[in-house]
Amino acid sequence: MMDPSVAIEATSQRRVVMEQSHSENLQLERLVAGALGKIERLGYSRKSRYRYRTTWEHLIEFSRREELGDEFSADLAARFLEECRVRDEQPDGPSDGWRRHVAFELKVLADFAENGRIERPRTLVQAIHLPPAMQNTLHDYEQYCKDRIHLRPSTLVLRTTGLTIFLDFLHSKKERTLGQIQSADLSEFVSSRDHLQPKTVARIVSDVRCFLRFLTMRGILEKDLSAELPKIRVPRDATIPSVWDQELLVRLLGAVDRSSAKGKRDYAILLLAYRLGMRAGDIRTLKLDNLRWAESTIEITQAKTDAALILPLTNEVGEALIDYLKSGRPKTTHREVFLKVKPPFDPFKENNHLYDIVNYWRWLARITFRSPQKRGLHSLRHTLASRLLEKGTPLPTISEILGHTSLESTRIYAKVDVEALRGVALDPEEVNHAR
Repeated sequence: MMDPSVAIEATSQRRVVMEQSHSENLQLERLVAGALGKIERLGYSRKSRYRYRTTWEHLIEFSRREELGDEFSADLAARFLEECRVRDEQPDGPSDGWRRHVAFELKVLADFAENGRIERPRTLVQAIHLPPAMQNTLHDYEQYCKDRIHLRPSTLVLRTTGLTIFLDFLHSKKERTLGQIQSADLSEFVSSRDHLQPKTVARIVSDVRCFLRFLTMRGILEKDLSAELPKIRVPRDATIPSVWDQELLVRLLGAVDRSSAKGKRDYAILLLAYRLGMRAGDIRTLKLDNLRWAESTIEITQAKTDAALILPLTNEVGEALIDYLKSGRPKTTHREVFLKVKPPFDPFKENNHLYDIVNYWRWLARITFRSPQKRGLHSLRHTLASRLLEKGTPLPTISEILGHTSLESTRIYAKVDVEALRGVALDPEEVNHAR
């Protein structure tokens, strides 16, 4: 495993050589230099710029080594991505973190090569300064959503974030006021979100549509433009839930250092997701009062559905919780069960999906997957549902355990079984060859 400082020094030396030599990849280097300048002007952090630079410099080296020409092309990107995927079969080390984002970083470079534009995948909303008229209207709408629509706080944050980006687009790129919005502006804004997942784009479009109706209702817009937005329908079963192989789960749980405070906390969190199927948000906000020791149950109100849920407090989960509460949890007045391990020992923030907890122990266990899949805490919840289905548990029972309000949300796990069978199905040609 390469020391990170050695990797950084090697990258720096490689960059000096590239700058001093007359490279046959001059046009590709100019493209990369332009893209790096663009992301710096967009305010990307030093860490992010370093990651992009590392990936793109590896691409230049690959192009030179394979003699693939001096221009960026789809073929070059595909070949480079294939080589990275071969290396991905080995666990990531500290110096290989750039490989986890290589596909996205190639797409960013491709977009820049095509139209000279780079869109930030995550916009720093705090850095956006809207004109007072827009800011005041957005604040009025936020209050309307609280008082009249009764949106949950987490949903409201997502909605106002998306609308802030929309309003900034209108102001900075189109120089429009709210009363001057045109149909073409809406189409152009949706097109600018094409780097996001379809499900995310569908949510943003829905939020903008509601906001346009609000503007019409308040008389700010003369014509209701909500119908001008495209309808983006994402089938409920468009994606297959990611599940872990049993052997990998054993390795994951076995890698947790249960003698440390962090290990005690993380082990209990992993069990709540895998054994009880709790969502990350419900684990994050779990209170001491939700643990009903006398009844051996966990009773919560689900953040996503606002529905009550009662789960059995099994011996395995109960023992892990007791071990953490007695020997790992800091002494504090906070009622949340799970706290950060460093002072001031606060609860996790609302936007923390606890992904790093899984990722930390997965890396220590040197776990890799046979095919690309989700790796966060929610994938452990999916795994529980899949295992229950394999054991013949009726869908209504699984739905109740997971806290689904609709059986349709649970039916998607039947698709996991079918896809799993396809994944292990024998290739007819291989069968014939064996004969």
